[in-house]
Amino acid sequence: MASHLLARAPVASVPDINVTGELIRVMLSLGAIVALIFAAGWLTRRLQSRQIGGGRRLRCIETMPISTRERVMLIEADGKRLLVGVGAGGIRTLHVYEGTAPMEAAPAPAPLPPFAELLGRLGRKS
Repeated sequence: MASHLLARAPVASVPDINVTGELIRVMLSLGAIVALIFAAGWLTRRLQSRQIGGGRRLRCIETMPISTRERVMLIEADGKRLLVGVGAGGIRTLHVYEGTAPMEAAPAPAPLPPFAELLGRLGRKS
């Protein structure tokens, strides 16, 4: 009688899996995530480079590392430029430049080449 029960046991049906469709879905999802990462990086760089007008009176013009913990910074504050040293022991003013700081004109963005030219360059490289 035990063999009779084993012979008639229902077999669970295995669902048909479309491997190609699933692979395409996974690749599109991965591509979308990578595109979002690049878009977030581009947006972050774009927002960081934007100057905030109005009451901004202090800005760092240039930084140069001296060692792993020390660096020299050129800072503009209220139209004057200060050279300061920053390290583990604190911040020290190294030099105060006399007179007012020259106003730097913002560089104009380079014009983008036409799309057809970009495609032509891409085709020539391969």
